[in-house]
Amino acid sequence: MSFQEVSQFAQTYGLVYLVVLFLIVVAYALWPKNKDKFDKAAHIPLEEDK
Repeated sequence: MSFQEVSQFAQTYGLVYLVVLFLIVVAYALWPKNKDKFDKAAHIPLEEDK
């Protein structure tokens, strides 16, 4: 395998890997079961210090 072949493989399948990873993260963030957890985390900066 030459450097060009390895580079082409990494560029092609690296992009596919990152797109799939992005879609998994978006699905996790938008999953209805996680809504309460993210709403609670969003309000943390607004709470008073104890």
